[in-house]
Amino acid sequence: MERLPVDLQYLPPDKQREPDADIRKMLVEAIMLLTATAPGRQQVRDQGAYLILRELHSWEPEPDVRTACEKLIQVLIGDEPERGMENLLEVQVPEDVEQQLQQLDCREQEQLEREQLERELAPEPWVERATPT
Repeated sequence: MERLPVDLQYLPPDKQREPDADIRKMLVEAIMLLTATAPGRQQVRDQGAYLILRELHSWEPEPDVRTACEKLIQVLIGDEPERGMENLLEVQVPEDVEQQLQQLDCREQEQLEREQLERELAPEPWVERATPT
């Protein structure tokens, strides 16, 4: 807790999370960009971002924001890349690996869309159902 910036250590109890899921996702993705370089990853780690992301992930109702959190957490807790690959934005990815990653991304996006559709179609648990007589 003491690794967090002082402003975050003493948030008032009425402080609310950002209500817009798109903005939450955009912010997580912005932090992901900060982790592209080794110094950036270290700075994000030093600021206690993992603690915040862990709490966001456990609270987050939107699957695509949870997925973005998971990816960022993996970067933060993963091993550092080997020498010469410190800047993740400059890493040359072989074409076959890039195609595999794009296929995985497509499958992941399809899964997120299915989950979203299931949530939209699922009956609300608190709505009373009319019972046939």
